[in-house]
Amino acid sequence: MAPRAVIIGAPGAGKSTVGRRVAERLGVSFADSDALVEKRAGKPVSDIFISDGEAEFRRLEREEIARALDEFTGVLSLGGGAILDESTREALSGQRVVWLQVDLSHATQRVGMNSARPLLLGNVRGTMLTMLEQRSPLYAEVASDVIDTSERGIKDVVVDVVDLLAVKERES
Repeated sequence: MAPRAVIIGAPGAGKSTVGRRVAERLGVSFADSDALVEKRAGKPVSDIFISDGEAEFRRLEREEIARALDEFTGVLSLGGGAILDESTREALSGQRVVWLQVDLSHATQRVGMNSARPLLLGNVRGTMLTMLEQRSPLYAEVASDVIDTSERGIKDVVVDVVDLLAVKERES
């Protein structure tokens, strides 16, 4: 078993929103790795960061993603930093991985300058720039397909992902 698609990208790319709508269009389940971690830990991601630290969050994230890649057959959205883990990148090999690419300006607009996301506290724009520079090569490494979401509405991106998956499934 494997997910129908795995959605990756930076914060603000639209992973959860697009993933949920793609799953609805395909008539399959949707899962978000952050929600899987929250369910397992019994508390929100921000609380995990505060009480247990980022290392513990990343451990839980790695384990939940590995489990989902083995057991889940719907559309799976990963947290923006999930690809930092080498074993997660290796586990994504051979999966249909769609990178929702977003530029700095649009990512910053979408997450907001007063973001409640644990890794974006403080200088949102500067932190986002560093994240994009650090993570973009890793997203490229694992992505089987790339869709640019900058200056595009959710509906258009969802249509592109659904169409892409239909083409890829016909080819395989």
